[in-house]
Amino acid sequence: MRPPGTERGRLALVLCLAAAVAAFTATVPLLRGWFDLRVYYGTVHAWVHHGGHIYDYRVPGTAYGFTYPPFAALGMLPMAFVGPDTAILLALLLNLAAVAVVLWILAGRGIGRHGWFGWALAACALALFEPVRDTFSFGQVNLLLLALVLADARLLSTGRGHRAGAGIGLAAAVKLTPALFIGLLLLARRWRAAAVATAVAVSATALAAWAAPDASRFYWTHALWDTGRVGRTDYISNQSLQGVLARLAAPGEPGRAVWLLLVLLVLAVWLRRARRALRGGDWQAAFALTGLAACLVSPITWVHHLVWLLPSFAVLVHARRLRTAGALYAVLCSSVVWLWFDDPSGMDGFLGGNTYVWITLGLLLGLPVGHPPGGGPPLRRFVSATAPAPTAAATASAPVVSGQPGPSSPAAARTTGAVRAEDRSGGSEPTGLTRPAAANPQSSNERASS
Repeated sequence: MRPPGTERGRLALVLCLAAAVAAFTATVPLLRGWFDLRVYYGTVHAWVHHGGHIYDYRVPGTAYGFTYPPFAALGMLPMAFVGPDTAILLALLLNLAAVAVVLWILAGRGIGRHGWFGWALAACALALFEPVRDTFSFGQVNLLLLALVLADARLLSTGRGHRAGAGIGLAAAVKLTPALFIGLLLLARRWRAAAVATAVAVSATALAAWAAPDASRFYWTHALWDTGRVGRTDYISNQSLQGVLARLAAPGEPGRAVWLLLVLLVLAVWLRRARRALRGGDWQAAFALTGLAACLVSPITWVHHLVWLLPSFAVLVHARRLRTAGALYAVLCSSVVWLWFDDPSGMDGFLGGNTYVWITLGLLLGLPVGHPPGGGPPLRRFVSATAPAPTAAATASAPVVSGQPGPSSPAAARTTGAVRAEDRSGGSEPTGLTRPAAANPQSSNERASS
């Protein structure tokens, strides 16, 4: 289907799509009532103005409070000096900015070809995507963390890896799940970026320990290990491997040994596939695979955490797997797992109630890798900023030995040596949706997530 050929036709199409999105959002999805933002706002207000402890606050009428590391509360301190409506507006603006950054990094070149029309279509598409809808409706921070991590992916994929690491480090200090991206940097032998990410995460955590020593002690010795503070692991929104096992074992507890075995298997698959992506210089696929693995192995992955699947859709589109991307996108817009909200038992509950888990697992196993957007250079073949690249003439005149081009002069040999030297250098608490206060998930706004 071709887009309208006139500006008036494009504007009419965008307006119709926006109206359809608004109608869908008002009637089909679950509305969250800024629940998580209320948790953040109440926590920092109690901490700053009433001398309360970060992990003592509970949203009135619920048992749910703050579940992030203390540094996250430190970063949210500005909310203590504004009203609740201003806090909601700021959360909306920050999430909109994060969406723009994510879209620009993942698909900016393709969207930019169509100007405002391309950006408007992309915004409508994301507004329907359930994890994005939930992130906005909860007042969540997932998109901000995704933007931080993808900023480092952008630096690495464009040969500026010496500047990477800070985004991943900040994201890991706010939530623990993004720490797996430090593992990706180590796997890629990007020692400098991994060191920067680790140093930033440790420094942020130390700063929080200095600002709130009691809260830090409580979090790292108690709250981190108590998933019950976040919510029931068998709740339908928990679309992780642990969630699958918890629903199978309900009302009992799932076996920890089985979960650990599945986690090790997933990490083994991730290592194998991420290494293959890195060998081909496909940073986008490597980061996409890491986001998928993090969602699967985390004890709790609420539906809104699945914004980490967005890089996988960009990989599918770049690899021309448009039908696959379209089908998976439609499922992730449908809120289908909520059909088993009351009773996820039986074979239909096992298959349908864990739909998003199966999608995440399928992407981890089958995501196309080794095809970097724009045909970027392979990993470990980035030319250092100080080493001159071989000229086209030198490359063309180089003799061929055993099918491999070689330097044709001492100068070319020195250049090649510089490149090879560069080659050798290599140059959470999960939080989320919890038991709703109302029996009808379509109308309840009393779900905790964090």
